[in-house]
Amino acid sequence: MHIPFSTTACRAAGIAIAAITCGVVSAEPVSTGSDAERLLSALEEWLDQNSAYARPPSAPTIRVIPPAIAADLAGGLEAGHLGRLRGLFDPETSTIYLVSPWDVSDPEDVSVLLHELVHHRQAKQHWYCPAEQEWDAYKLQAAWLTELGIKPDFYWPAILLSASCGPRDVHPG
Repeated sequence: MHIPFSTTACRAAGIAIAAITCGVVSAEPVSTGSDAERLLSALEEWLDQNSAYARPPSAPTIRVIPPAIAADLAGGLEAGHLGRLRGLFDPETSTIYLVSPWDVSDPEDVSVLLHELVHHRQAKQHWYCPAEQEWDAYKLQAAWLTELGIKPDFYWPAILLSASCGPRDVHPG
């Protein structure tokens, strides 16, 4: 089932998401029936129908954080990747961090939330190499954007290389 992206509904949801996610330390839970909850539900339903990953029994915590905090949380990212960092998932706390500015009326920003929801679904599985999770997350994000008529601007060779978990920077010594 295709769940259409509604800019009006997402703008309304943005108010609710902003109200619950601005703090890095604490946030109020999403109230039942709220616009934010409906947006999350729509994304989860899309994933139910378009991925093999089961929906976890509980929803993740979602927070919007400044880029500097995201960079700290990301830890070992190379400087060149930090400017492109739009979201993170912490499997230990089941928390999705969206990097500000994050606009619920922008389908590309919402696709970042969808990407991180994929990681939430992947969290309980065993991954020999955690980077392997990225390939499916990007493929699902791209499929969602494509359904909206948006051509994803991903550099697939780099995603494939980073998700392959092969050795890097191997030089003869």
